[in-house]
Amino acid sequence: MVLAAEKDAENDARPQSRLAGASVLVVDDEPGMRNFLAKTLGPRVQRLDEAASPAEASRMLDEAHFDIIILDNIMAGKTGLEWLEEQKRRGLFSDVIMITAYADLETAIAALRAGVGDFVLKPFRANQILGAVERALEAKFLRRDNTLLRREVTGDGLRGPLLGHSPTMEAVRDILVRMAPLPTPVLFTGASGTGKELAARHLHRLSDRADKPFVPVNCAAIAPDRIASELFGMVEQGEMVTPGLLLLADGGILFLDEIAMMPEQVQAAILRVLEDKRVRAVGAEREIPLDVRFVFATNSDLEAAVESGKFRADLYHRINVMRLEMPPLRERSEDIIELASYFIAQFAKSLGMPALELNEATLLELTRYPWPGNVRELRNLIERSVILGAFPPEFAGKPDGAVGDTAIDNLDLVIQRHIIHVLDLCDGNRAEAARRLGVSRKTIDRKMSAWGRA
Repeated sequence: MVLAAEKDAENDARPQSRLAGASVLVVDDEPGMRNFLAKTLGPRVQRLDEAASPAEASRMLDEAHFDIIILDNIMAGKTGLEWLEEQKRRGLFSDVIMITAYADLETAIAALRAGVGDFVLKPFRANQILGAVERALEAKFLRRDNTLLRREVTGDGLRGPLLGHSPTMEAVRDILVRMAPLPTPVLFTGASGTGKELAARHLHRLSDRADKPFVPVNCAAIAPDRIASELFGMVEQGEMVTPGLLLLADGGILFLDEIAMMPEQVQAAILRVLEDKRVRAVGAEREIPLDVRFVFATNSDLEAAVESGKFRADLYHRINVMRLEMPPLRERSEDIIELASYFIAQFAKSLGMPALELNEATLLELTRYPWPGNVRELRNLIERSVILGAFPPEFAGKPDGAVGDTAIDNLDLVIQRHIIHVLDLCDGNRAEAARRLGVSRKTIDRKMSAWGRA
């Protein structure tokens, strides 16, 4: 019973939370009705503006974007439906609730064709208009969430927490903490599979935008002739099409990956959005105000792309304010064991298969391998090994020795793996390895002898 009550309370609170963050525009030429709606909705929404005429409403839409428009149909000079058709041609992505005292089937059909989401007859009570607004908001955000969820499901980016406590990853974390509360764009660079999207998601979780959307876009995965409409949305033959990803990310973070693959025309448009904080749908006349933080990523040499004319210099200098290089996995070998353990547990659970046990020899081989595909390659290896029930022979090592937590946490084994990894980086040069490790050459020789590797 308690759980049922908690669930009911959660369901009751959800529309209220949508309402509290909403922006509403009331368009009605009757002062009494505007006053009634302002008193009913004003204390419950984040922002409520009133327009006494269609012309005034048009000017307001030029200055601000609204989640919901409450529109009277019969007004002096122009009907609400006529105004709505006009706004659709200019670019309108708000949900519309029509209110009218004169309802007939023909008007209702015309309203639905014009894109009106709900129809409320005058006179109405406060709870009726509140219910209509709540339903419209739920439908609006459900469409947004479904669109973003489909993108998450079809995407191929790494998911999960930002793991690793090596010095290089701790430095990355420190920078992300410092950048989280700021609006400044961040440019993540580094080889494919190093976790640029994971770091961007970590930045989102740390920021004051954490409860708003995180929208990842792989510029290389969208056809060049479609990327503009995907990002900015489209108005075609006066009809509202789906809003673009920029508008879906409003209030949150837009993560543009593989930006070196972005067509030049789109680069110019993104630069304008960065400068003006406004977005215009393809085929629309109106620019819509936008509150989005931009985060970029690339595994390409952007400086070379600028020199060759493939990437705009002005956009490069605009986004290259705070640059964060994600380290390759071979430079953070201390993190490999943590990552491997996490992926084993993750895939054992998601695939419903037994978890693999890490032994001393396997851990050593994992840390010695250079991982040219970085974290993504490690993740793929673990998934394949869980499916097959064993690591490949080159990683399996000898079955004897410590296993499980003992193999992972034993201090001597941790030191052994790290020293051998540094020796591999130095091509076996013990003097250079000792210099990098900050120990004497004799310490290296003594350790290697104790491990039977003299």
